[in-house]
Amino acid sequence: MKSLWNDRDAAQLKDELDLRVYSSRLLGQDTSLVLHGGGNTSVKITETNLLGQEEELLYVKGSGWDLETIERPGYAPVRMDHLIALSRLPSLSDPQMVNELKTHMTNASAPTPSVETILHAILPFKYVDHTHADAVVTITNTPKGLERIKEVYGDTVVIVPYVMPGFDLARLCAERFNADRNKNTIGMVLMNHGIFSFGETAKESYERMIDLVSRAEDWLDKNKAWQLTTTSPQVRETGYAIRLATLRQVISETAGFPMLVHSRADDRTLSFCRRDDVARISQQGPATPDHVIRTKQLPMLGNNIENYKTAYWKYFDKHAPNAKEPKSILDEAPRVVLDKEFGLCTVGRSMKEAMIVHDIYLHTMDIIERATELDSFQALPSQDIFDVEYWDLEQAKLKKSGTPPMFSGEVVMITGAASGIGKACVDSFLQRGAAVVGLDINPDIETLYTRQDFLGLVCDVSDESAIKDVIETAVQHFGGLDMLVLNAGIFPKSMRIDEMDLALWQKTLDINLTANLVLMRESEPYLKLAPNSGRVVIIGSKNVPAPGPGAGAYSASKAALNQLMRVAALEWGKDTIRINSLHPNAVFDTAIWSDEILSARAENYGMTVEQYKKRNVMKVEVTSHDVAELAAEMCGPLFAKTTAAQVPVDGGDERVI
Repeated sequence: MKSLWNDRDAAQLKDELDLRVYSSRLLGQDTSLVLHGGGNTSVKITETNLLGQEEELLYVKGSGWDLETIERPGYAPVRMDHLIALSRLPSLSDPQMVNELKTHMTNASAPTPSVETILHAILPFKYVDHTHADAVVTITNTPKGLERIKEVYGDTVVIVPYVMPGFDLARLCAERFNADRNKNTIGMVLMNHGIFSFGETAKESYERMIDLVSRAEDWLDKNKAWQLTTTSPQVRETGYAIRLATLRQVISETAGFPMLVHSRADDRTLSFCRRDDVARISQQGPATPDHVIRTKQLPMLGNNIENYKTAYWKYFDKHAPNAKEPKSILDEAPRVVLDKEFGLCTVGRSMKEAMIVHDIYLHTMDIIERATELDSFQALPSQDIFDVEYWDLEQAKLKKSGTPPMFSGEVVMITGAASGIGKACVDSFLQRGAAVVGLDINPDIETLYTRQDFLGLVCDVSDESAIKDVIETAVQHFGGLDMLVLNAGIFPKSMRIDEMDLALWQKTLDINLTANLVLMRESEPYLKLAPNSGRVVIIGSKNVPAPGPGAGAYSASKAALNQLMRVAALEWGKDTIRINSLHPNAVFDTAIWSDEILSARAENYGMTVEQYKKRNVMKVEVTSHDVAELAAEMCGPLFAKTTAAQVPVDGGDERVI
């Protein structure tokens, strides 16, 4: 492990808190040290208050902040004298502790201080760094972990046995530190938890952390437990995607609400999942207590979907025997599934949740395998895991989480998603919490959004094989498909029937009709597995009920698509898949309506552009957003018992009426 410290960069910083932010971000850049809000850092600073009095403050990382991106507002300033006084109490409950920390900050708008705040306060150093370094956690999670840590570090670290984070841990650390500290001490190891370093400068504390972790990595390498081997994966069997979607259905059924399932099946994950002993080594528990909530695990059980249900409840009964009402305390669906075919599957109500678990478990796999190379992986006892999982502070967080968005845990595929109505649909579904797969022939779709709940895929919807490929890709990424918005289409140039070019006619039918038939056909098996039942919205046209001259190809293709929708409603109703059409008109904020075209059309009607935009009985302008909002709502609970409906979005068109 190399130090990333740069003296030139550090010299540009104005004060001690800036240096704290800088070195914290250096730690956060290395995922083998901290992941997704893990780890903690602090600095003790003397400041003058409004009364002109000097007071020592502990600036400690606040709840909700990540070391990789932390900024000055991410640190909570807490009065040191009160923290030291608290550390001398014989006992203090965790809710009381949190209250004391929050009520003794000097900035009411600062985030809630870490539960490790008192621990940082009692360490007599200006800067304190804490990480969950993979190498250190690997060594501590073995039967001879204590002996090995002593071999690695000698008298340079104080070693503290595992205690759940909170006041009791702070008290124990204070006792051990005062008893075992010597002139060589530069750090502290918390067994099965992580490692601390400290110093009088940000650089000293940071580089001590790098040195301590490097020693652990070198020791593992010397003992042939650092380099991991991988094997080439086997060819994936046909029907992979539908089996993964079925697994997602079972997990969602267990949870009681839709869940996303992200699958990663590369050489690394498959090598781990195909170990002969994976069902044993993966069931010992998480690498650190910080990962308990997010990485409940289900054994690898091959492709027998029914086994997943039975095995999960056996797992829960084994690891949470004291739960009074295990099925209602928390959604009890697994967060990690290991499978010989699917690889590493991680689960969440949002893609952010699923990817946090994904990132954590990639490191957990490394820790488990390296510990196994030494002799065996030995996590905390199940009771300690249970205590953290049902810790009152964690349960309080769950209660504060509020009602999830409408489409949490659900997946929608939207065609023609790079612009116009399609892009507006992407926005509307994202706003309601859905994971969105956007398809478009325009390559810009891939970078339309850089967020975990959006997957942009280039696809020519007139290519049958391309449609099959993107659906499989979407299912591998999100676990299934719940909703489909068929928006992609073309409006060819005006052409009378007696002048109709057959090539243009066929192209219009291929894109506006046949492509949607293929999308419906290929999506139907996944829509049947949707936890809240499948939903389809067709973006039709005013030309279905009220065609215009010169639009024969467009009108015929949209009318045929509308009729296909009605047939699908009849065929799919038994599977509770609902399908409805929207018929927009005069939506001018799309790429086909340039300022020049709008001006010409308005002039043709003897109107201003604004008058032309509102050429309907309600005299309102219809936008892509208006269409998208109704498309999203048609997939929501208000339309739960509606299928084969045709709803105009046109402000009232006289010819339609």
